[in-house]
Amino acid sequence: MSEDFAEAMNQLPGWVKEMGVTILAASADEVTCAWEVAEKHLQGYGIVHGGVHCGVIETLASIGAALVALPRGQRVVGLENTTSFIRAVRSGRLTASARPVTRGRTTQVWEAWVRDEKQDLVAQGRVRLLCVNESQPLG
Repeated sequence: MSEDFAEAMNQLPGWVKEMGVTILAASADEVTCAWEVAEKHLQGYGIVHGGVHCGVIETLASIGAALVALPRGQRVVGLENTTSFIRAVRSGRLTASARPVTRGRTTQVWEAWVRDEKQDLVAQGRVRLLCVNESQPLG
């Protein structure tokens, strides 16, 4: 299921595709991705924009949480994203992974780490998500 779900995520339109992020593996225990830093990822000082790190961290947490929630007839929405920027990056390949802290009935918490090619920590985050019954409208 991990590879199949990752491949399905890579086919969807939207933010992940536009940012050039490739989901490498996706399970209820861990989600991983990679991307090559490009001009579209940079802010005015020529380093990766913090929003890119936040977006990747939230994406991975959301995918993992969804894999927990879907079999229960639920979907997930983000409630909180706290991301710390550890090291500036200007180029290269970045990888990220997310793992669950809690996988509760109504909320989940996931932690994620972004690393550079030397495996140095670039950003770290925690995302809290709400589990909502599929029949309940969002918004």
